[in-house]
Amino acid sequence: MVDISKVLKDIIAKSGMEQEKFGETIGLKKAAFNNYVQGRRELPKSVITKMMEIHNINPAVFFDCDAPLYIRDLPINLTSISPETVKVPILGLIACGDPIYVEENFAGFRYESPDNLPSGKLIYLKAKGDSMEPTIPNGSYVLIREQPEVENGEIAAVLVNGDTEATLKRFKKQGDTIILMPDNPKHEPILVDEHNPARIIGKAIRYTQDL
Repeated sequence: MVDISKVLKDIIAKSGMEQEKFGETIGLKKAAFNNYVQGRRELPKSVITKMMEIHNINPAVFFDCDAPLYIRDLPINLTSISPETVKVPILGLIACGDPIYVEENFAGFRYESPDNLPSGKLIYLKAKGDSMEPTIPNGSYVLIREQPEVENGEIAAVLVNGDTEATLKRFKKQGDTIILMPDNPKHEPILVDEHNPARIIGKAIRYTQDL
């Protein structure tokens, strides 16, 4: 996780200015800017934007520990990242195959533009297995919008085995019968009934993969 206080101190030090003077360049009084530098207050996006514009600061330094401080230090074939980003938490794993336990451990964030996100509470789950291939590849990060129901034919994250295990499957309803269908024909569907109940975590919106 990025230490915002350290980032600000590094920016000030490399600017060659006194802290108070640097704060003035972005329209902040001494006390207000000192609160941000000491980590007593959360740094607003408006302040990040001003620093980016006035001092050529790379906004990526505020969420990426390895990012260069200045936009001019970026490779010329890269586009700077907008400071207007949303942190979507990554929680555990979800099976694309036999159901596996979902560890509700925090595994970091993925950063998204708000323009590309749907409304609602969002999480990422990492897919494991090949039962949803080719639709969802093994190892991909699946964006889930938490909701208790999905439409027939949509892909859902579903808790099974007494809410102890989770799987990613296509939700199919035929009359009173609910079936969790894999997209990969090599895998067997899961029949949901009173002996094998299931609970929907949310709807799968899309997936991303890291190279």
